Amino acid sequence: MRTKTKEKSPDIIFKKGKPSAVIIDIDVYQEMLERLEDIEDLELLGEMRKRPLRFKKLEDFLKEYNSRV
Repeated sequence: MRTKTKEKSPDIIFKKGKPSAVIIDIDVYQEMLERLEDIEDLELLGEMRKRPLRFKKLEDFLKEYNSRV
């Protein structure tokens, strides 16, 4: 995790008196993207855990795997 340094506050761009865009530090933006990806991964994991586990015999897996190679 990044150490807190003196960060510049976001700049808000207005059009016709209404906020239309925000300019933020690239490090803050990249951290936001990483957190969003983490949230998406956790949601996917939650969905995967709801499904029952299905196991294959090692021999069956190796037959399928070798046929693809």
